Amino acid sequence: MTRETPVGIKFGDEELEGVLVARRDSARRPGVIIFPTVMGVSDLELGFARQLVHLGYTGFVADLFGKRFHGASREVMSGELKRLRSDRASLRERLLAVLESVRNLDAVEPDRIVAIGYCFGGLCALDLARSGADIAGAASFHGLLDQPGLEPKPIKAKVLAFHGWDDPMAPPEAMVALGKELTEAGADWQVHAYGHVAHGFTNPNASKLGIPGIQYNALAAERSWTSLINFLEELFG
Repeated sequence: MTRETPVGIKFGDEELEGVLVARRDSARRPGVIIFPTVMGVSDLELGFARQLVHLGYTGFVADLFGKRFHGASREVMSGELKRLRSDRASLRERLLAVLESVRNLDAVEPDRIVAIGYCFGGLCALDLARSGADIAGAASFHGLLDQPGLEPKPIKAKVLAFHGWDDPMAPPEAMVALGKELTEAGADWQVHAYGHVAHGFTNPNASKLGIPGIQYNALAAERSWTSLINFLEELFG
């Protein structure tokens, strides 16, 4: 049985509220922070967290935009995405605040944490690794790959990126640039690129958005999830 508990996080004058997804017992387990898409905390990410709990981990779906934006329209959330992306230094501090809060949760082993993310959340997982944070790993699913433009730091986390080769939001040259960046930062990194796969491939509802270049792909979704499980087993045994 799992429990799902709202967790408030204060960041400046903003009230964030993520969701802890954990087993009902009192044991600490390796934690997986899930950074969501532009739409914030949703059933999609909560579903991923529930799967991770069944595999023996504790999930935390992070709210990056603020409690007051829960349930907001795509137009509103797109504006908030632009706001957060416009100041990557502040975004880094936001991500570190989330990490610190997760370390203090009673269901999480504080020294065994991984960050994963989807779309904008993928960028966030990468940015947390780029900060030099002491986390075990970071995994990006069809993430935005643009570099933060901040002073580079050695990357301690193992990094994994799942990428659709036909993703218009992250063309192949962005993938090559990421590899170069991670190499220069001394990271242990790997990239899984899927041919004929677009942006948003893990989201079964992606095709319903009617946005060119965003398309669900069941096979890529399954392949990437299986690889994530292998990645977690490598990190945590």
